Amino acid sequence: MLTFHSMRKKLSTFVNPELILERRGDADPEITGLAYDSRSVEPGFLFFALPGLHADGARFIPQAVSRGARAIIHEGVLDGFAPGVTYLRVESARFAMSPVAAAFHDHPSRQLAVIGVTGTEGKSTTVSLIFQLLRLAGKKAGFISTVEFCSGGEVIPNPEHQTTPEAVTIHRRLAEMRDEGVEYAVLESSSHGLSERTNRLGDVLFDVGVMTNVTHEHLEFHGTHEKYKSDKANLFRALDRHDHVKGGRSVPSFGVVNEDDSAAPYFRSATRKPVYAFSTSPSADSKGTLYARNIRVDEGGADFELYRRGIPLPARINLPGSFNVKNALAALIVVARLLDAEEEKLLPLLERLTPVRGRMTPVREGQDFEVLVDYAHTPSSFREIFPPLRNRVQGRIISLFGSGGERDTLKRPEQGRIAADYSDVVILADEDPRGEDPMELLEEIAAGCPELARGNELFLIPDRRAAIRKAFALAQPGDLVLLLGKGHENSIIYRDRTESYDEIAEAAKALKELAGVRGGAKGKA
Repeated sequence: MLTFHSMRKKLSTFVNPELILERRGDADPEITGLAYDSRSVEPGFLFFALPGLHADGARFIPQAVSRGARAIIHEGVLDGFAPGVTYLRVESARFAMSPVAAAFHDHPSRQLAVIGVTGTEGKSTTVSLIFQLLRLAGKKAGFISTVEFCSGGEVIPNPEHQTTPEAVTIHRRLAEMRDEGVEYAVLESSSHGLSERTNRLGDVLFDVGVMTNVTHEHLEFHGTHEKYKSDKANLFRALDRHDHVKGGRSVPSFGVVNEDDSAAPYFRSATRKPVYAFSTSPSADSKGTLYARNIRVDEGGADFELYRRGIPLPARINLPGSFNVKNALAALIVVARLLDAEEEKLLPLLERLTPVRGRMTPVREGQDFEVLVDYAHTPSSFREIFPPLRNRVQGRIISLFGSGGERDTLKRPEQGRIAADYSDVVILADEDPRGEDPMELLEEIAAGCPELARGNELFLIPDRRAAIRKAFALAQPGDLVLLLGKGHENSIIYRDRTESYDEIAEAAKALKELAGVRGGAKGKA
């Protein structure tokens, strides 16, 4: 966990008294940093004791104090209080973390033009493409996504599994961007992050909201699809807090929606601000929509015709997958509107966009079959990626995936059904089982593809490394092995441990092993 060292403030100057239900300790300590993980606490820190799924943060208050915490924000009644430490009891420590972190860092989102991107799929890529286009247009930009983040300098891998980090991290990184002279900040905005329950983004002042799509996901947290959709739409509701994009331009705050998604009207109605749209559907005919038609996908990207005011313009992206055309359209609209420019002037920049790691990433080690690594882990993302691959691939498709433990269970058999419709072989393996039994979880996915013969067309191999090697051993010339669900992530989470794991590196290693085995077999022959 990163920490922020340059701040130093009296507790009373950034904690709103209205948040406090009870105070213990008369001191007004000088606070040097914020943390919600006791292992990250340093001398002078304020520690948030958050209630958790498996452990109550109040249990770790003594550890935080021993590491030098000068103040504690907590919820419940505590058994004891350490001398020299200020204790603030609040209704929700998690909710309070957002306004406290924003105030501690002097409300950095007020000094940045902030673009939020939400949706079930496409968030990380769209964030990256907006960031890249802004930089290619000569603007100083930063971003925070599931995959990576940038505070204005180099792009750094995100070590966490959270799409939208906790508020402490969000405001610290926004402050870093502000201090680095960044003009535009692009935030991947998950439904969890936008929910009032977590309030991770509650004190971020957004200028632009983007909706990529809304499908079935995270019902274990939101309860219903309508609540899931409503929490995402909080991004568009937030646009009404101010009039114009920050940074001295007279551009109004605005939204961008996927016109092909049934939730588009809902998001339009969530804000009073202008809402622009993109589409790849020939039937869509809304005024102001940016269209892509005649999409021709190849292994390296896609050519298409861009339509604005009925005039076709040739365009290309070097991003694999037809769905990336939509992501590029969304980014194009955002940057064109922010810069008060025509989309046509930015078209030459599209070919210079680069893919996000773990998003349709090819792995090549000289093998005679294709290997792609992708983060797709929902039924809707499966429906996006499988059809164009099935149309393009001449050989068999061998798909390998799992499903996250302690998450939405309804999607599991649906994942199995869709994969079986388009794959010749399905291999089910661990994704992040968490507290669930790995084999039982995989059986729930397998229930969706009963027509596949076990041991021939369907394999359940929890050990993901072993499963990858099985997939490669089955692959023949011209086949495609599709590794889904882990993408960029750097670990696999089990009940009792977290294992370091890199899907792309593991695939490359397994391919080299296979080349050695097959090479040795040829030598003996």
